[in-house]
Amino acid sequence: MIEKRIKLPPRENYPVEEWRFVQKQIDKDLIGRDEAIFTTANGYIGIRGTYEEGEPVLQTGTFVSGFYDSWPIQYGEEAYGFAKTGQTMLHVTDADQIKLFVDDEPFSLRHAYVLEFERALDLRKGILERNLVWDTASGKQVRIQSKRLVSFPERHLAAIEYTVTMLNAEAHLAITSEMLTEQNTFDNVGDPRKAPKLGEVLIPRIQRNRESRLVLGHSACNSHMQMVCGIDHQLITEEPYKTESQLSENQGRVAFTLNVKENSPVTLIKYITYHTSSPVPTMEDLADRAGRTLDRAVENGFDHLLKIQENYLDEFWEHSDIKITGRDRRVNQYLRLHLYHLLQSSARVQNSGIGAKGLTGSAYEGHSFWDIEIYMLPFLIYNQPRVAKNLLIYRYKMMDKARNRAKDLNQKGALFPWRTINGEEASAFFAAGTAQYHINADVSYAVKKYSEITHDWEFLCDYGAEILVETARFWADLGFYGKDGKFHIHGVTGPDEYTAIVNDNTFTNLMARENLTYAAKVVKNIKKKETNKFEVLVHKTRLQEKEILEWENAGKKMYIPYDKGLGINPQDDTFLEKEIWDFKNTPKENFPLLLHYHPLVLYRYQVIKQADVVLAMFLLGDEFSQELKKRNFDYYDPLTTGDSSLSVSIQGIMAAELGYIDLATKYFTYALLMDIADIGGNVEHGLHLASMGGIWMAVVYGAAGMRDYDGNLTFHPQLTNGTERIQFRLSVGDNLLDVDIQEDKTTYTLKEGKQFKIHHRGEKVTLDIGKPMSYPNREQLANEMT
Repeated sequence: MIEKRIKLPPRENYPVEEWRFVQKQIDKDLIGRDEAIFTTANGYIGIRGTYEEGEPVLQTGTFVSGFYDSWPIQYGEEAYGFAKTGQTMLHVTDADQIKLFVDDEPFSLRHAYVLEFERALDLRKGILERNLVWDTASGKQVRIQSKRLVSFPERHLAAIEYTVTMLNAEAHLAITSEMLTEQNTFDNVGDPRKAPKLGEVLIPRIQRNRESRLVLGHSACNSHMQMVCGIDHQLITEEPYKTESQLSENQGRVAFTLNVKENSPVTLIKYITYHTSSPVPTMEDLADRAGRTLDRAVENGFDHLLKIQENYLDEFWEHSDIKITGRDRRVNQYLRLHLYHLLQSSARVQNSGIGAKGLTGSAYEGHSFWDIEIYMLPFLIYNQPRVAKNLLIYRYKMMDKARNRAKDLNQKGALFPWRTINGEEASAFFAAGTAQYHINADVSYAVKKYSEITHDWEFLCDYGAEILVETARFWADLGFYGKDGKFHIHGVTGPDEYTAIVNDNTFTNLMARENLTYAAKVVKNIKKKETNKFEVLVHKTRLQEKEILEWENAGKKMYIPYDKGLGINPQDDTFLEKEIWDFKNTPKENFPLLLHYHPLVLYRYQVIKQADVVLAMFLLGDEFSQELKKRNFDYYDPLTTGDSSLSVSIQGIMAAELGYIDLATKYFTYALLMDIADIGGNVEHGLHLASMGGIWMAVVYGAAGMRDYDGNLTFHPQLTNGTERIQFRLSVGDNLLDVDIQEDKTTYTLKEGKQFKIHHRGEKVTLDIGKPMSYPNREQLANEMT
């Protein structure tokens, strides 16, 4: 059903370059979008793409992964087991600000007369760079160049190089480097996708001032987490200069003043560091850590940071780049931008998850959802397996809180939170939050995929098995055997949040079955192969062997809804009884529906926010025949609104599998332009990282037709319209596989590893290292979506 008008920014303002996302002119209507897109981050620190001088600005924002405050959730009417505590990722001290005064005239992009302007996010170098010429009121022309980076190799470090050159005259310069801690004042204005107001939550704790080095420390009011921000400077000039610094509880400033000659550049290098912790260690310890980070940065210099940043990205792109050849060069530029942001959101994440917006904005309060396991981990498993493992261990470290949450809901086992930062459930709307029990199966599904693709048996024994035991235990307790002898699961919400609290949701039942059967298989294997580890698992979980039989039996007898009349899987046991939503007479401005209709209205209709059964057919495609997939897709696709950014990539993958190439191309385009064209109308509050993960899947699982059931790779290439060639690589255990898809053939090359087996369109392929193997592509299916 999804029909959206795509309005791209003018190409002359955002020209196409292979490895840079370039801006040639400031568009006041795109300030918020550009702040998100030009974010620099490393998975730990994230700095929105605001200008160093401040204006123009829609939302400032510097975020540190996992740094949050908590607050009591207020209900009009409370009930047993409701989530009690909300969590919100905080804006921390902004330290990227640099102000320039030429003969005491302040530079502001909002008001300045600018002769030249270019800003670019360089995906190869890992920097945000800017070059402009300012014509002052007095006729003096000033070139201002800046480079900003958040270091991938140095987790706690960011830096800015800011160069000023007088082009046609001498001048007096004042350059001030600032840091400012503002209280968090988000406002969701009735939009649940945004963050609420918090008020004063950052408490000043420590201040240190030494020459050009400033350190500010704060703690969060309720979570008691601690954060220290430090800055230090180097001024490179041939002219004498004066330095003055000021520091208070919430702000600091270092000012450099000097007289400069024509064509004599002055460069300020600003080093920025952030360190956070729970209440231990002390604030003094954090400040000392910040000092050591700055010492090392100043000693090594900015050029060193540039070099190791570029080296890091050379390795990343060597393994993770996707090259798409086709009619529109923008496709490859946008795709690389998406992959880069996936890297920025995840590279140095540790002991925390990835929020729905990463570190690009405050929407959804910085909460982690199932986005990690279903939409981001596939990319990370095949490209950054170490990061994928860290994220799964983050889930593992939630286990005690997940066990407590299951008890809150009167269930055995463990229940992972639908949305969280610290492992506690933070969703106040249980119908579309807590009731999405499928989060348990999503996490277990990711454990399975990671273990099968990386062959990380040690992880599975030490971490994954415990997750599988507690989630399987939960399903066994939640479900029941009906009069038909089948195992049923009632009172749940599937991925489609426009349908809530239903019985026997097809997606949930299928994913729970996978969870149950895989848990039983893994536990049996550990018992057989690792006696000591099995004993540890039994000790940790108090596992009884009869439970394994219960899981196997529940999996075998799981009820999967099926309607014989239509020949489809109903989304749940009453979905087909509802009236179909009147799409034809719904004004376009009423989408997304969640902002214009009460949930109870939406619950009464056949209308889908996000692919539900269709997602199940992608994740567990070997559970469906091709004929059933087609009937399901043909029924559900017209009912799906696209109100969720997570949906179109999945719809596109399944459209490609079924031969609906025009439709697959359209969905791929929507996913690719979700943020570039601001299709959801909310990109100013942060990028849609799950959709970016979905783009990678749309290429690899859609156009390349890869499937990886039980860790076995098969390919059915199906190029979308306008695409002539796709090249990408996959890390599979110790193997590095190069895939090159052209219109008439696909070539597979094993670049690293040992002999490796895959399937190409049903034909078994054995690959030896360094020996390309080419196979013809069958003629694409001619089916067209009607």
